[in-house]
Order: sequence, then structure tokens, then C-alpha cells
Amino acid sequence: MNCVLNRKYLNNIVEQDHRFIKWRIQNELGFKSFESARRTLSGIEVVHMLRKNQMVRPGISMFKSFCKLAVCR
Repeated sequence: MNCVLNRKYLNNIVEQDHRFIKWRIQNELGFKSFESARRTLSGIEVVHMLRKNQMVRPGISMFKSFCKLAVCR
């Protein structure tokens, strides 16, 4: 029964994580192409994940991690 209850509230965690992205793109009127939307949203998600220390490796600064990810995309 606990497993069912935990999954019930999993959607709330996902929505809270994407709240930042929704707030960030609300000020824009919209994207003119799918490619620009994909690049902008992926960049926002990368920065958000770096802020939450989800992608930072020990011994590497947040800026260096961002630069490595920005070059790969």
C-alpha cells in the first residue's frame, strides 16, 4: 500500500521541478521554430540541474561542467 501512495504523489515532484521552466518561458511570446524551443528548454534544464548539484562532478566547478555540456549540445 505504501508503494501505491508514493507513486500517487510522484507527479507532484515532477510538476514542482518543471515549475521553474514554465515560469521562465511565460514571459516569452513563443518560439518561432521547434529547434529554437528545443535548444532553449534544454539549456534551461541543464542550468537548473547544475544549480541543484545533480550534474556537478567532484573537483570540477559548476562553470566548467556547464561549458562541457554546452559544447556537447
